[in-house]
Amino acid sequence: MPHFIIECSDDILQQKKPDEIMNAVYETADATGLFAPNDIKVRLQPYQHYRLGTHKKNFLHVFGYIMEGRNTEQKANLSRQISIRLTEILPEIDFLSVNINEFEAATYSNKALINPENSTKDRHFGL
Repeated sequence: MPHFIIECSDDILQQKKPDEIMNAVYETADATGLFAPNDIKVRLQPYQHYRLGTHKKNFLHVFGYIMEGRNTEQKANLSRQISIRLTEILPEIDFLSVNINEFEAATYSNKALINPENSTKDRHFGL
């Protein structure tokens, strides 16, 4: 946790390499101090087929999924900081947006939580 999924028009990858975009999101999320660096996950999905508004040619959207527990100000700052950083490295982009959603701890599961040896139900168990 957290997961940052970047969706973008494929022409964005002509402006910046995928690693540059993913590193910008990773480093910005890390700089907020909200997450352990080893927990941050970023992936990128370019799209060849999409439709945008009139005279718009490209887009990038970051879907951020984080564990509940941060306040609205922290989530808004995270979203804002990612938007600022991506705007810096992709100044020609037509649509750039970020939203942050929370995982509910009560309904979240992962490999560590189902491990029979994990008696304390630590979601980082064995990592």
